[in-house]
Amino acid sequence: MQVKRDKRDVHGVLLLDKPLGMSSNKALQRVKYLLRARKAGHTGSLDPLATGMLPLCFGDATRYSHVFLDADKTYDVTATLGGRSATGDAEGDIVQTAPVPFLSLEDWQAIGDQFLGESKQVPPMYSALKHDGKRLYDIARKGGDVERPPRRIVIEYLTITAVGDDSINFSVRCSKGTYIRSLVEDLATTAGTLAWTSMLRRTAVSPFSSAMVTMEALEAAGDTLPELLAGCDAGLTNWAQVMLTAPEALAFCQGRLASLPSGQPGPRRCYGPNGLFLGTALTHADGSFADVRVMSAARMTLETARVR
Repeated sequence: MQVKRDKRDVHGVLLLDKPLGMSSNKALQRVKYLLRARKAGHTGSLDPLATGMLPLCFGDATRYSHVFLDADKTYDVTATLGGRSATGDAEGDIVQTAPVPFLSLEDWQAIGDQFLGESKQVPPMYSALKHDGKRLYDIARKGGDVERPPRRIVIEYLTITAVGDDSINFSVRCSKGTYIRSLVEDLATTAGTLAWTSMLRRTAVSPFSSAMVTMEALEAAGDTLPELLAGCDAGLTNWAQVMLTAPEALAFCQGRLASLPSGQPGPRRCYGPNGLFLGTALTHADGSFADVRVMSAARMTLETARVR
């Protein structure tokens, strides 16, 4: 039983290496407890049987959870050939079998190349998508099956890394909304067989591709745990920067700044003195801006400095 502890303001992004068998929400709640954080959120679920990168946002960083949701992801995958699982992965029973054709790595790569670029994918029944207000996996667990409209996905690359007698390994970089279990089944269908996802590990969420922290390391970190967090702007590296003076920075945080430096319109990340991340805004060519997201910690820092 977890002991209730006083909560505190914690701001930043943590790249958790989610362990096998743990749901994304359970992982989030455990790290939130360890940090004693008041506010937290994850950025798109990984199945309990999947491992790897799960960005967790705390405090002000939760305002940018959508950035990670929309980001491209990279996975290492093992597909077991010759059978179809009820759930598409190791959680379900094998409900159908088929012979496995002899195909070389080059043969499988040629099949994988057919999936590159933009296409349409039918989501699996065992997913969190909703139909008439009900989760698809709830419908599936009761033996139901409903029509799912195909959704646009993009496969940037798909590289076959190994081929065995009854399995293939591959690495794939794909757009948001891509279901790897469905991709595995589609690859197998194209090859004339069946398959299910027996191993799934997420290795990157753009722009992050390294520096994951294990749950064991977090448990052992103690008082140094907050030092493992990246800044709230960690996922915004491809956004243009705007540097503001101290008076401009305070005015921005208090909603009094009339305009930002003009230039190419688009999302901007704004910084004050000493590289203090202030927040973001969607700018227009004339310097006007909207969709402002201010970091409460930055505002407090600037207002405290002004009082002094």
